[in-house]
Amino acid sequence: MSNETRRTVLVVDDEADVRQFLRAALLEAGFEVITAADGFEALEQVKRQIPDLISLDLVMPRKSGAKFYHELTHEKKWSKIPVIIVTGHAQDDLGKADLRELTMSGPGVYLEKPVRPDNYIAAVRRILGLDDAAGPQGDANISKLQSEVHDLIATADAQLLEKLKDFLKSGEKS
Repeated sequence: MSNETRRTVLVVDDEADVRQFLRAALLEAGFEVITAADGFEALEQVKRQIPDLISLDLVMPRKSGAKFYHELTHEKKWSKIPVIIVTGHAQDDLGKADLRELTMSGPGVYLEKPVRPDNYIAAVRRILGLDDAAGPQGDANISKLQSEVHDLIATADAQLLEKLKDFLKSGEKS
């Protein structure tokens, strides 16, 4: 990535090792990176420098990712900053409700921890429009699809989940 097109990503996560892991992946891919350990620090960072994208954990002490996101969207100059949610709580009681709310009304794009660096960087590049193949329309379609599949899985019975698992495994072999 050339210096003229170098983008800045704010990584917000309360776990220092996760922050460092995501930071290292972004730096290796040519991004500028700033970090914050919770929603309070993230708000201060955004006040200092508006990032091109925010990588946001949901469940954090002091101020959660959901609370930070709501504050972000209420400030006109920050409301258009793209956000990708990176969480380990997509399927549990700690983050499920916040994730559902944010994917329906907000960013729509999320990755579950643990994330692979290549998947993370690909998602960041896609959201920032740095991949020619996807673009904003592709992101919207992917987000909608992810949300629909997530809802279907959340309400599926054991038999359907087994069929889905078998189907997905058969696709891995081809």
